[in-house]
Amino acid sequence: MALFFLLNSVIFANDFREDFKITLKKDEQKKILVKYGNKEKIFAFRWTLYVNDGLVVLHSYDKSVAQNVLYLNHKNQSIRIVLRNDGKSFYNSPYFLLKFNEFDAKKNEAKFELYLYDSAMQIELKFLKNKN
Repeated sequence: MALFFLLNSVIFANDFREDFKITLKKDEQKKILVKYGNKEKIFAFRWTLYVNDGLVVLHSYDKSVAQNVLYLNHKNQSIRIVLRNDGKSFYNSPYFLLKFNEFDAKKNEAKFELYLYDSAMQIELKFLKNKN
């Protein structure tokens, strides 16, 4: 059983091109420039509330704005954001998987992992600096 779990974790890890660890305070926004072909789009997210073990996350990408409540160790622990959808059924579109990992109540910080799935190596990312 442990071998299956370990093997599954290794396979899962290899599906993603990159992963990033991100820590945000309440209402601190993270912006990422997503580039492919001649297009540039901004993915932005922040969290606004942590209550009843749920973290309220606001995110936007390509004129779409959404709000999700994420929970630790739950099926609602992550958000999937498709970065490029060409409508081709034979092709897996690149996407982000934003996973809520931890909440530190003393520091009032939420920790995330952001995974990039991009098997065709089309996406270029640039983390933008926050303006104070």
